[in-house]
Amino acid sequence: MCAGITPARLVLSHSYGFVKADSHVDVPIDKRSLKAILADDAKPYEWLSTSLASVMPAHVIYPKVDALPAGFSARWLKDILRQQLGFNGAIFSDDLSMRGARRIGGVEVTYAEAATVALNAGCDLVLLCNQSLNGGKPVDALLDELLAAQSQGNWHADPDSEARRLDLLPQTVPLAWDELMHSPAYQRSLEMLP
Repeated sequence: MCAGITPARLVLSHSYGFVKADSHVDVPIDKRSLKAILADDAKPYEWLSTSLASVMPAHVIYPKVDALPAGFSARWLKDILRQQLGFNGAIFSDDLSMRGARRIGGVEVTYAEAATVALNAGCDLVLLCNQSLNGGKPVDALLDELLAAQSQGNWHADPDSEARRLDLLPQTVPLAWDELMHSPAYQRSLEMLP
C-alpha cells in the first residue's frame, strides 16, 4: 500500500447547505465570499479543532476563494484549514469516483490524477469508494498509477501526513463484544439513540 492512499468501500450522503447540486452527479458551486463561508460554516472549528481527528472537504467549488473544489485546493486545505483555522487532524478526500471529483479545472480526470491533485493539495488520505466490482480493479489501478506518479515525482509523501494517519489508528486493543456491551460509554451511547 502506498502512503496516503486508503481504498475504502463506503456509502456517503452529502448535504452542502448553500448549494443545490449533488457532487455525486455534478460540480456544486458556492458563490459566497470567504468571509461569509468562515462566518457561517467554520464556526464549529473554533471549539472542535482540538478534538476533531479528521475531516472530509467537499467537492464544492468556492470561486471567490479558489477555482478548484475545496478537496483539491491547497488554498483551502493548507492555508485556510490548517493555518487559519488551526486544524491539525487528518484530511480525507471525498470519494474520488464522484462526478464532482472527476472534473478539475473543467477537464475530466482519472482517479489517479484526482488523487494526485488531492494529495498535493494537502489531503492525507484519498478515498475511492464503492469500487469493489470486478475484483476491485479500479482500486488496484489507482494504487498502481499513484505509485507510478510518486516514482515520477508528480507527488511526494508528506511525513506529517504519515503521523496524522497513524494518529487515526486505535491506541488500545478493541473490547470484546461482551465487554463492549457492558461498558459505560457504550451504555451511554445507547441511551442517546432515539
